[in-house]
Amino acid sequence: MALGTDVEPATSDVSDALSAIVVFDIDGVIRDVGGSYRRALADTVEHFTAGAYRPSPWDIDALKAEGFWNNDWDASQELLYRYFEAQGRSRVATVENSIYLNYDELVAFFQSRYRGTDPTNWTGYICQEPLLLQPAYLEQLTQAGIQWGFFSGATTGSARFVLEQRLGLRSPVLVAMEDAPGKPDPAGLVQTVRLLNDDTTPVLYVGDTVADMYTIANARQLQPGRRWFAVGILPPHVQETAERSQAYTQTLQQAGAQMVLSNVEELTLGAIGRLVRG
Repeated sequence: MALGTDVEPATSDVSDALSAIVVFDIDGVIRDVGGSYRRALADTVEHFTAGAYRPSPWDIDALKAEGFWNNDWDASQELLYRYFEAQGRSRVATVENSIYLNYDELVAFFQSRYRGTDPTNWTGYICQEPLLLQPAYLEQLTQAGIQWGFFSGATTGSARFVLEQRLGLRSPVLVAMEDAPGKPDPAGLVQTVRLLNDDTTPVLYVGDTVADMYTIANARQLQPGRRWFAVGILPPHVQETAERSQAYTQTLQQAGAQMVLSNVEELTLGAIGRLVRG
């Protein structure tokens, strides 16, 4: 079901050439990370508070709704800081009773849960991620003349694991964590588009967070000569109740989403056409 717009099934009757570029976020759009990245985040906070605090999915959503915590390592650190500050401690190192967090240790623990402890053969939560998109959907875009690629805050290894090993894509266009500043900085999105087509073709960015929507707004400021469209996707964990789905939809819309869908494959050729043709 689409929220915030009417979306009709794709049809083969596309009489006019549909010129568009679709760039996908990965986490929450291509794969369900509720039981992987988010679980590792909660594990990390719980571990470094010695079991005193484990953030709920609502706590994580509230943090990410601020629009600046796309990186889950940074989000883990921030939740830890806020927990300890609520206990009367300070994140300022020079202040008495300050908090000491070793970021490298935090990342290592997070990765041990997400990837697993074997650096070569991953056995962690990443192996259990349900896919939210099938290769046939991307082939449909290709046949319609729509170019597509991926811009994600995930590490290159994690992103290529799902795109190449799980989905079977061959060397897809990808800009990942190591390649560009974190969202909502639009540099990585612009870089992805440049790798696909450096003309003025309209661009749709498909993401599931406030930071993703802000990225599109910032891209418009950076390249006002191109038309940019923000498409929001409801991640599976917010679809457990109608109330949470509606609240998350409103959050994405307030951040700039022009269309909000409950699954990425609802971004049909017809839906793309309505956006880019106005």
